[in-house]
Amino acid sequence: MDENGEIDREVRVENANLDEIAQEYAGSEAAIEATGNYYHIHDTLSEYLDVVVANPSELNLIANADTKTDRVDAKELARLVRLGSVPESYVPSEEIRECRALVRGRHKLVENRKDYANKIHSLLTEHGITQKVKPLSVSGREFLEELTLPAPWDTLLETYLEMIGTFTDQIERLEVAIEDRAASREETQLLMTIPGVSYYSALLIHAEVGEIDRFDEDKQVVSYAGLNPVIRESGDSRFEGGISKKGSEKLRWILVQCSRVAVHRSEDEYLSRFYQRLKNRKSGKEAIVATARKLLVSIFHMLDRKEVYDPPGVSA
Repeated sequence: MDENGEIDREVRVENANLDEIAQEYAGSEAAIEATGNYYHIHDTLSEYLDVVVANPSELNLIANADTKTDRVDAKELARLVRLGSVPESYVPSEEIRECRALVRGRHKLVENRKDYANKIHSLLTEHGITQKVKPLSVSGREFLEELTLPAPWDTLLETYLEMIGTFTDQIERLEVAIEDRAASREETQLLMTIPGVSYYSALLIHAEVGEIDRFDEDKQVVSYAGLNPVIRESGDSRFEGGISKKGSEKLRWILVQCSRVAVHRSEDEYLSRFYQRLKNRKSGKEAIVATARKLLVSIFHMLDRKEVYDPPGVSA
């Protein structure tokens, strides 16, 4: 697109031709959407071009277009580049990408294993077996291995159990790599000084937050996690609703899990006092989400200052 907003040239770029196109337009500005495979495209183009990655959720004009095609999207991105108004998305470093691959890979395997556990529950229900069984527990597996079902459901049960065993082996294999990676990073070692934060949760938080110096204040990282409250103002009225949920779903999830452990199992004095005070006037769910937000604020300052967990009034 030229300076007047007119399309100068349209070309469909296959991945194999990325180097050639990038070299042809070396020194120019370019924008791509943050899709599932953008890392390779971004890295290749960045060798020659000034590349910005656009945040799809903020590309309102593209998302609301009556006709949404690759051509329409590309034209709109080109227009935003010309105007210098592309809503940028964070591009993680190679180290952060590696951490994300590990924790997200484990998460996916856990979800797959859970799917097969649910298949077993459905299988038992179909045959009128009402006994509560946990397929992932030792006692549950022992019960299921001794259970006799008619064909072909006996084969299905055996297959499902084998799949659970396979996923468990692979999860444990990844957990070794996750533990090694977490032990080698200063950020994760700091995070693990928080009661209830393990190797996995520390690496997941680090992977999803990314480089902490990209945030100027704790409010920004809270917003990035989607834990910021939605505030509506009308005249003299001000209403604070639920959280925005616009950020990283995985980050929100792990912060809530860590907060539950800190409050109910690790008895973290700082977070427990905060949680109990809120629970007296709000629901338990609202209180734990607010506690997760408070935990994230502490995490921001810990990583920003390179300090261990030592909240006000509580000895670490």
